[in-house]
Amino acid sequence: MPTDLDVICIGNAIVDVLSHAADDDIVRLDLNRGTMTLIEEDRAAELYAAMGPAVEASGGSAANTAAGIASLGGRAGFIGKVRDDAFGQIFAHDIKAIGVDFPTPPATEGPPTASCYIFITSDAHRTMNTYLGACVNLTPQDIDPAFIGRAQVTYMEGYLWDRPAAKDAFLTAAREAHGHGRKVSLTLSDPFCVDRHRDSFRDLVKGHVDILFANEDEIVSLYQVADFDAALQHARADCQIAALTRSEKGSVVIAGDEVHIVDAEAVPHVADTTGAGDLYASGFLYGLTNGHDLATCGRLGAIAAGEVISHVGSRPEVPLKDFAEERLGLKGAAD
Repeated sequence: MPTDLDVICIGNAIVDVLSHAADDDIVRLDLNRGTMTLIEEDRAAELYAAMGPAVEASGGSAANTAAGIASLGGRAGFIGKVRDDAFGQIFAHDIKAIGVDFPTPPATEGPPTASCYIFITSDAHRTMNTYLGACVNLTPQDIDPAFIGRAQVTYMEGYLWDRPAAKDAFLTAAREAHGHGRKVSLTLSDPFCVDRHRDSFRDLVKGHVDILFANEDEIVSLYQVADFDAALQHARADCQIAALTRSEKGSVVIAGDEVHIVDAEAVPHVADTTGAGDLYASGFLYGLTNGHDLATCGRLGAIAAGEVISHVGSRPEVPLKDFAEERLGLKGAAD
């Protein structure tokens, strides 16, 4: 089967609610500063009421990655569960409007569409509080084998690795992708995810993942080693490619004996780190599926992440393909 999509992303379909907050607000609201916390519907209502002026925008880690790929001029699809409610309509409209193929039908019953309440402090870090809602009801029945076969890479977010049905959906997608001769990619998403699912993540990475994304804290936690260099060696052994981000230190890309150290993109002002890892994956996967070498893939990831941290919000504000052309001289797929 020929591919007409670069990447299909599978993850939580979430509407983000973003607001600036003081350090005192984080303490007063008893929030876990700088991390992602799962919350229930009543806590979501409480935090929304306590927020200052807010911006509502479609989000979700893998959905942000799909949006970034589309912004680069790539061809992306997304699988994720929403409800037939106002937030679900917003999410579906937004992702389709930017050119992402989103065939998953909305649920007609059950919990509402997921939402994430993001408090951004003056240091540009975000404290995320996520009500998963309809997201948790993703099942293997939502994985269309023909859709998976259309993409060079199937990319999955670790945030979804909580419910048994979602795990089964991941494994179904991985088997379908490999069955079509395609690649499977995973982002570990958050140290909180790694702490909860370390053993099953290790099994997933070693048995099913070709391309792994993680930040320094996540990869060290995954392998329970003392430092980044030791974790890097484990990742090298477990998957074909690992792209490991280190915030202002840039990233390290490894594939067997091949190692690339990639500088972070210089930005005049860091406004909000929401989506940095998601957009790094966008740039990297766009480069990989369009024939670029690993060093260029890492640079594209850095450029995409640099754009998203320069403003509030988890998706690009300007076409990333313009950045790629300006910074790297890239125009579409490699020859």
